[in-house]
This record gives sequence, structure tokens and C-alpha cells, in this order.
Amino acid sequence: MRLELIKRGNPSRALQFLSPLIGLALAVLTGAIMFAILGKDPLAALYVYFIEPLTELWSIHELLIKAAPLILMGAGLSVCYLSNNWNIGAEGQFIMGALAGSIFPVLFTDFQSPLVLPLMMAFAIVGGALWAGIPALLKAKFNTNEILVSLMLVYVAELILDYLVRGPWRNPEGMNFPESVRFHDFARIPELMPADGRANWGIAIAIIVAIAIWIMLSRTLKGFEIKVLGTSPRAGKFAGFDAKKMIFFSFLLAGGCAGLAGIIEVAGASAQLRPIISPGYGFTAIIVAFLGRLNPLGVIVAGLVLALTYLGGEAAQISLGLSDKVARVFQGALLLYILACDTLIHYSVRFARTPKVSGSAADA
Repeated sequence: MRLELIKRGNPSRALQFLSPLIGLALAVLTGAIMFAILGKDPLAALYVYFIEPLTELWSIHELLIKAAPLILMGAGLSVCYLSNNWNIGAEGQFIMGALAGSIFPVLFTDFQSPLVLPLMMAFAIVGGALWAGIPALLKAKFNTNEILVSLMLVYVAELILDYLVRGPWRNPEGMNFPESVRFHDFARIPELMPADGRANWGIAIAIIVAIAIWIMLSRTLKGFEIKVLGTSPRAGKFAGFDAKKMIFFSFLLAGGCAGLAGIIEVAGASAQLRPIISPGYGFTAIIVAFLGRLNPLGVIVAGLVLALTYLGGEAAQISLGLSDKVARVFQGALLLYILACDTLIHYSVRFARTPKVSGSAADA
């Protein structure tokens, strides 16, 4: 017996729309079972995880801080996945963008001007895009697997960051801790409401970028090209679209968004470089992209939902004494259920008998 997937002729539009909600509901159910296995009251634990972080204003600010990079990277990755280019290395592009943008406040500390922050953002976008350009170039020229290349570059970027903050970029007045100097005020992203919390204008930038990408995808020829090449490369070729140029476009756009997210993170709440500047935003952004149905407007909502899982994980640590890995388990379950729902919506499953090989055929 073997398992076969048969493509459905007319998948249900209603189920396609409901797929993220079904996946979210199944993930919540899995979380409840997990909490029960860990000896916690499932309803009380789910309240701590999903509701408690939304009950105080300062917690809402933290939610916005965590949502900004997820929205930016999720919107950029949506373009990659719609064009059938599988960028798994947003985490590395996030780090390299943060490093490129931090050149000014770390190496040129005396350069304090209103121009510093715009220059930091420009350098971050370029840094992230160039890092994303490596797997794009290798795929376009040598047909290498972009999944493996972009993923391996994440670890290279992490090692570069670790080397810099422990070596050349370490703060000489930092008590030998592996961290850079604190960014001066001109290198910080202004806060939205300083009296209430730490949220900054990074969330506004993320939403604006996501809306701009949505307009590009839904209202321009480039958006049509992305969808055609992603759905049917052969049809795109007949239409005169260049698949290799699309590889570069999608990777550079996603890398630029990730780089911008990186500098928003370190120039916002962190205000300096450390060996670890991301709790895994680049990988979580993949879930954000799929939960948002590869639609930048959906990504905005999905980014807020996944940001809530980070806050919920922290609340579960404090209130319930659970491991910080709880958030990762929930995020992984969410991605699994969304992909499973999409697969079952578009394909039917059947068991088929494996044909027997006759003796004469085996001898041949």
C-alpha cells in the first residue's frame, strides 16, 4: 500500500479562506493538550498565554515591538514564495542588515545628525539585500538549491555578529561584556508614546511597507508577473517574463525588508548590538507569511498573532514556570496545521496498492 495525493479539480474557496483559522484553532487545541500534559490547567494556561499579555498598556507596546520585524519580513517573504523562490534565510538577512545599519552609531560615534537614522536604514536595506543576493545569484547562475544556501548563510551571519561584538565592535567601556556601544539619540527610532511604553515608529514603517507591497502585488504589472511565474513558469516565459530576473527581484526585496527589520530592532528597543539580537524572528516570519496567506495585508494580522505567541511564552515562563520553548512548540504546530490544511484542501488522499513485480520482470 502506498499513499497518493490526487489534485482536486475545484478546491473549496470557503475552506481556503478558513484554512488559517482552522490551523490556529488546531494549534490552540494542541496547546491546551500540551499544558494538560505538563500538569497545568489548560484554560488558565491559555488565558495566561493569549489574554493576559493584552490586559496592560505596556504589554501592548511590547506586542508592537515584536510585531514590526515579523510584519516586515513576512511581507517580503510573501513575494519570494508567490514567485516560487524559497528564501529560508531571512534571519541572516535580518542580522546583516542590523550590522550594516549599525556602522554609523558604532564606528562613527561623533557623527550625530538627523541624517544618521535615514542613513542607517538605507545601509540596512542594502546590507540585507546583498546578503539575500548570494543565494539568488547562485540559483540564477548555477541552479543551486536556494533553501540550503539561504539557510546556511544564517549561521554565517550569526558568527559574523558574534565575532564583531566580542572583538572589533565591543564597547571598551562595557565591563568586557560582548556588546557594542549604546546608540546615541540620533541613531534611535523615536518612541510612539514614551510615557506608556517602549513601542516606536518601527511598527508604522512595517505597516506602510506591507501596504506598499500589497499595492505592488495587486495593482501593478510586476505583481502580475510575480504570480504568473510562481504559478506557471512556462506561461510566464511565453508572456515574456524573465524567471532569472524574478529570482533577483524577489530575493533582494525580501532581503531589504529583513535588513530594515534588523535595524528597526537594534535602533529601537535594543539600542545596541549583542551576540543575539533576534529570538528567531526570521524563521517565525515564514509562519507569518503562510498564516497571512501570502497576502501582505494578511501578514499584518498574522504578525500581530505571532508576536502574541512570544509575549505569551514569556508570560507562561513567569506565571506558570514553563520553558521558553513553549512558544516555539506553538509556532511549529501552527505552521504544521496550516500547511496540512492547505494540502488537504487542494489534494485528496487515497491509498493505492503497490503493483507486484512478476518473476520474469524481476529477472529481467
